Amino acid sequence: MYSEIYPYIEKLAALSDSNNSITSDMYKEHNVYRGLRDLDGNGVVTGLTEISRIKAKEKTADGDIPCEGKLYYRGINIRDIVSGFWSERRFGFEETVYLLLFSKLPDTEELECFRSTLAAMRTLPDSFTRDMILKAPGKDMMNILSRTVLALYAYDDDPDDTSTANVLRQCLHLISVFPMLAVYGYQSYMHYHLGRDLFIRNPRKELSTAENILHMLRENCEYTELEARILDLALVLHAEHGGGNNSTFTTHVVTSSGTDTYSAIAAALGSLKGPRHGGANIKVVKMFDDMQSSIDTSDRSAVKDYLAKLLDKEVFDRAGLIYGMGHAVYSKSDPRADILKQCADALAVEKGNEEEFALFEYVAETAPEIIAEKRKIYKGVSANVDFYSGLIYHMLGLPYELFTPIFAVSRIAGWSAHRIEEIQNNGKIIRPTYINVKPESEYIPINLR
Repeated sequence: MYSEIYPYIEKLAALSDSNNSITSDMYKEHNVYRGLRDLDGNGVVTGLTEISRIKAKEKTADGDIPCEGKLYYRGINIRDIVSGFWSERRFGFEETVYLLLFSKLPDTEELECFRSTLAAMRTLPDSFTRDMILKAPGKDMMNILSRTVLALYAYDDDPDDTSTANVLRQCLHLISVFPMLAVYGYQSYMHYHLGRDLFIRNPRKELSTAENILHMLRENCEYTELEARILDLALVLHAEHGGGNNSTFTTHVVTSSGTDTYSAIAAALGSLKGPRHGGANIKVVKMFDDMQSSIDTSDRSAVKDYLAKLLDKEVFDRAGLIYGMGHAVYSKSDPRADILKQCADALAVEKGNEEEFALFEYVAETAPEIIAEKRKIYKGVSANVDFYSGLIYHMLGLPYELFTPIFAVSRIAGWSAHRIEEIQNNGKIIRPTYINVKPESEYIPINLR
């Protein structure tokens, strides 16, 4: 389509590139913190929140120093939350959603009522799956998610009401149906684009969110208890991560304009799709696939050499990155990665993937040393949540196409909490300033150009 005008478009693109004179030095010259992070890597404060807190530094008499990373949901350490439901062999995602939305841990009765509410709302409008997913199959699951979320606006009897009660209703419905939208989108893609058998299964009310994902996705509907519990744990750890991450900040920005819930969540999905954000765990797995196909990974010196070549842009995607290493906030450790590492170890034993897990462990230990040698960095580097979540999803047999959508299935909880908080605070529209660096010039009549 439009192939005849591509040469002209390429010419226009070259013109656009040649006229862009903004350089990286100019940001420093004008004291502009690109990426909303200052020269020390600290985030530029743009708002207040009670939903979650990330701690990566300790205040001392000599200034801030890096510490082991900590993450708090509504003031409660994520390690304590995980320990609570994991030690009792319970699923924790629904409990975590309740905590994020209502700022308190539910008691047994409240949790059961909340689970029943989510189960009752885990349904799509009549013919929605057929008309909006099966009749319009796509190749990118995140785009399908965005499209179906926007389509739900048309099925809502009161889509533009931004009262807390109405937005909460909309958010609870989206939290409930996101697993269906993601899995059904994938099944339609597999059938219509790859010629595989099509099977669409209804979720089961008695199952948790994690169990329903595996139930709807797998042809035989079977999964082990450990598989379901680890997927549930991954959902808990991805559910929220402060107001400053790209997709959550997008939720705040779009919500501040007064728009509807569906538009705000679709915008957040567009942000999460980016490989610098939600798509990073796919890059981790593909990087390891490339490594294992290129070298003998039992030779640790060869692995170390491969990691150095990654930074030198000589292998894989030649981006100069070791994916899964480093974080914008954490330095010494990412608590989510620490927890997932233990789960990955247990899952590797069940799946017989101990050798692959050992390779991941070696890279996690070695990569920071190589990065420190080759890069000038202002803080420490450690494995982040994407490093082990990609491995876990791979061992669970989840397809690459669903890695980021499952992130969205989890993060919709945090987005919802932040949207409601933004509405309740009734703040001004978020509108930062850009400095114009283009000199003024005279208008030239067309016959003189």
